[in-house]
Amino acid sequence: MTQSRVLAGQAVISRPTRAVVQARSSVITRAEFQLAPPPYELDALEPKMSKKTLEFHWGKHHRTYVTNLNNQIKGTDLEKKSLEEVIKATWNNGKPTPEFNNAAQAWNHTFFWESMKPNGGGEPSGELKAAIEKEFGSVGELKAQLKQAGATQFGSGWAWLVSDKGKLSVIKTPNAECPLHLGKTALLTIDVWEHAYYLDVQNLRPTYIDTFLEHLVNWDKVAERYKASLNEGAEAEGGWRVLLSWP
Repeated sequence: MTQSRVLAGQAVISRPTRAVVQARSSVITRAEFQLAPPPYELDALEPKMSKKTLEFHWGKHHRTYVTNLNNQIKGTDLEKKSLEEVIKATWNNGKPTPEFNNAAQAWNHTFFWESMKPNGGGEPSGELKAAIEKEFGSVGELKAQLKQAGATQFGSGWAWLVSDKGKLSVIKTPNAECPLHLGKTALLTIDVWEHAYYLDVQNLRPTYIDTFLEHLVNWDKVAERYKASLNEGAEAEGGWRVLLSWP
């Protein structure tokens, strides 16, 4: 008899229920973190993002982060923590550990896959659009700032739309860093590591970012995250609801 722990909307890890724990009277060992697939087929974003890119990016890079993380935390106190808790514990006051790098990259990539959808793009609507227009003046200005952040991130990293107590802003982070350990709520991200786009457009990062914003971004998911970030009393981390409580 098990209870599911839902992380990042996709990754499901099971723990014994309270009744089973009491019967065993033993220490619970958390199941390994699992690599969840993107919420669409690997060829579903073609021709804007190729199946080959997804095969390498998700199938090899993302998989390696999850595998390395499981190996690194095995037999340690980190093994009992959620993915978000591992990230916060290993940020190490700005001196991230190897465990942080793999945990944050596992988190970032799941968030990135869910930030896209087939036939995406266009503009947001409703509360999200109103919030964007209030903060940035227009959706076009938001896109311009995301393009600037992504194009000017030196080396590898991420461009983000974040909320900080309801106030929207665009930030960029290097390497594996993410809004979670900065105390901000992530709403949208663009992966600007070269492996995200090199097979499709080689070194043309601005072209890739344009394609993401005009044809791939999932504004419905961004709106869902924004609404979750505003819900008082909801356990939300990075815009996702994380179910951790016992029955």
